[in-house]
Amino acid sequence: MLTKRQHQLLNFIHARMQSDGVAPSFDEMKLALNLKSKSGIHRLITALEERGFLRRLPHRARALEVVKLPENAKFSIASETGSNVIPGNFKRPTIAQSNHLDDSMQLPLYGKIAAGMPIEALQDPSSHIGVPPSMLGNGDHYALTIDGDSMIDAGILDGDTVIIQHSDDADNGAIVVALVDGEEATLKRFRRKGETIALEPANADYETRIFRPDRVRVQGKLVGLLRRY
Repeated sequence: MLTKRQHQLLNFIHARMQSDGVAPSFDEMKLALNLKSKSGIHRLITALEERGFLRRLPHRARALEVVKLPENAKFSIASETGSNVIPGNFKRPTIAQSNHLDDSMQLPLYGKIAAGMPIEALQDPSSHIGVPPSMLGNGDHYALTIDGDSMIDAGILDGDTVIIQHSDDADNGAIVVALVDGEEATLKRFRRKGETIALEPANADYETRIFRPDRVRVQGKLVGLLRRY
């Protein structure tokens, strides 16, 4: 079965490809489904891939292919007051289709983030990375590549890939992606100290930076780490 959101997205992609011959952009999908972030679209597309309804084609812009539609089901958006699951008789993926599926979740990889001095704020994802579902909790997630050594004492090394859960708040002591002055993003340990916020490194060679609360916005919390040897 497809969830209502999955059904809506598949409907939208199919309609646009029928009319324009090309898949809609992630921004267009986000607006069509009234989602706040493109990471939600990434998760829906991954779920549709896993169920054999969509296929991503490598090395091509907007490279989506609708493999199949729900069988014997009217292709329309369900009522908002109904169930959030769309029932239907769905065809099982063929062997060829199944070869495109795996057990990993594809997360957007938003390039490098400083584990040192802050860098420019994160923009669109540069690529995607497969992550075991067991590493993920509730909500949306994304990945970042670490650039710098300010968090080495927390076991986070230059070149590591960190998995971040979207969040706009964090407990004291959590390692977060923090946006400073709306322009710079950095990975640091988060602490509230009275009327200020401290962004603490995990390396004695770096200093803790102190900001007014209105200058710092939490963008997510560290939930996992991947490392290549």
